[in-house]
Amino acid sequence: MDLYLIRHGESVPNVTPIIGGMRGDAGLTERGRRQSQLLEERLRAERLPATQLYASTLPRARETARYVSRALDMPVQFDDDLQELRPGEADGLSIAEWRERYGWFDQPMGEADPFRAFSPGGESWAGFLVRAGAALARIVSNHPDETVVAVCHGGVLEASFYLAFGVSGTGNRITFAPLNTGVTHWRHERTPGGAGRWTLATYNDASHLTGTSLPAEPIHDAVPTPSDGA
Repeated sequence: MDLYLIRHGESVPNVTPIIGGMRGDAGLTERGRRQSQLLEERLRAERLPATQLYASTLPRARETARYVSRALDMPVQFDDDLQELRPGEADGLSIAEWRERYGWFDQPMGEADPFRAFSPGGESWAGFLVRAGAALARIVSNHPDETVVAVCHGGVLEASFYLAFGVSGTGNRITFAPLNTGVTHWRHERTPGGAGRWTLATYNDASHLTGTSLPAEPIHDAVPTPSDGA
C-alpha cells in the first residue's frame, strides 16, 4: 500500500508562543491557507489515485484537510490518534508560562526523560510515539493494496520513521525538519513474516511552494518538541 503523510499548513501555534493543543490551536494563518491552496492545486493536477483520506482532529489539520479533500474529491475520516503530542494542562499556555509552571528541562523533550508527561494530563514522548505509531500501523493494516492520504503533524511524521525503522522512543532521539504542507510518501509491503517492509519514496516534498512568496522552510509550533509541536 501507499501512505502519503501531509503536514498541515502554517498554523497560529507555528508563529505565536502558544502551546497548540485542542484549546490553544487557532487553526491556520493566512500564509498557511495559501500554502494549502497551492497544495490543493498540486494534488488536483497530479491526480493522486487516493482511495482513503484521514486527518487529525486538531483545528490546523482539519482546516488543511478541507483543501486536500477538495483536491481528491473524497470525504475526510477524522482520527483523534493522528493528533500531535497532547500537552495536557499546558494547552493554551505560552512557552514561558509552561516552563515556569512545570519546570521543564532545557533539553528537547524525550532526550532528558522520555516518560515524563509534557504537563499533568498530557503525554510523554514515549507514550506519544506508541499512540501515533499504532494509529499508522492500524491504517496500514486496514487498507492493504490501497493509496491512503493522512493530513497530520510533524510529530506523527517522526513517529512514522520510528515505526518503519523499529526504533523505540527511549534511545537516541531522531530529529527532523518537517515543512508545512510537505508530503512524505511511504510504501508498505506485506512480507511472509508479517512485519512488513517499509520503503521511503519521498520525504518532505513541498515543491508546490517553490518559486512562490511562501518559502518551504521548517517552521515549528510553539512547543519544544516534537518537531511540529503540540
